[in-house]
Amino acid sequence: METGSRRPGVARGKLKGSMPENVPGIHHVTAITTDVQACVDFYVTVLGLRFIKQTVNFDVPDTYHIYFGDRVGTPGSAMTFFGWPHLPWRQAGNGQVTVVGFAVPPAALDHWAKRLARLGVEAVRGERFGTGVLTFDDPDRIRVELVGDADEERWQAWPDSPIAPEEQIRGFHAVSLSVAEEEPSRRFLTGTMGFREIAREGSRVRFETGAGGPHAVLDLLVDPSLETGEEATGTVHHVAWRALDDAHQVDWRGTLLAAGREVTPVIERKYFRSIYFREPGGVLFEIATDQPGFTVDEPAESLGSGLQLPAWHEDRRADLKVNLPAIAVPATAGRAAGA
Repeated sequence: METGSRRPGVARGKLKGSMPENVPGIHHVTAITTDVQACVDFYVTVLGLRFIKQTVNFDVPDTYHIYFGDRVGTPGSAMTFFGWPHLPWRQAGNGQVTVVGFAVPPAALDHWAKRLARLGVEAVRGERFGTGVLTFDDPDRIRVELVGDADEERWQAWPDSPIAPEEQIRGFHAVSLSVAEEEPSRRFLTGTMGFREIAREGSRVRFETGAGGPHAVLDLLVDPSLETGEEATGTVHHVAWRALDDAHQVDWRGTLLAAGREVTPVIERKYFRSIYFREPGGVLFEIATDQPGFTVDEPAESLGSGLQLPAWHEDRRADLKVNLPAIAVPATAGRAAGA
């Protein structure tokens, strides 16, 4: 299945019968693109993220899985895509992540508004929970937001970005989940996963996890009239939450199973280990370990420079290099990505 307020997190460790330590925030978000090259051009040239990994979907290895992030793909910065052009495009709907929010410094919003306009990306500027927001669509019509609320605790600037360091994206701010009913998802988030409800605006309910703030925000969008989303291009496949290490992940797996969730076994994803399950509203969640990271098969200076495969697909390398379309890393990112 490759498939505002800040409060202290729960203390590390787990007493018998208690909830594990909160997941500290978002690990990565994975969406589905119909055009890998257009996706690379947009996320590198327009949004200034680094192209950090070129690999395949481990479960459908004749298709791409590409990753963008900060300089090293720090957990909480990686936006990833399955290249599945065989799927039709569909409007996102209930049971899916329908908005992906990135964090930027508040003072950078003016720069981003001008940049997007100059590059022909139609964006709407607004405010939510007292914070400035720019909303626009990527080439697959996935809804993206830049939120003027960021921290730099774990973020690593990418020197070769077309965006100046002081204005670069600082990883994720939030994900917005669309659901038909509030109560089942709210009860699961707060009762099972330890999220905290912190604010409401209309039909939007805001939660946070861990220490809160950017990287740790989830918005629940409740709209019973919205159709149920389907797996298609132009949709988000899943959101992954961080596990600090393998033991933390195993603790969460046990807790989720005890709560009645159907959870996969731990799955090796080379750059992290994963478990998958759905929250009651239908949104696919993953919990992924912070380790070992994206430098496990490439040094930091050459991330994204070539096709990387897990050991169990190495015997297919020659065929894959012929059958997968070549990816041209934009010239603005050439030195760091090896183009």
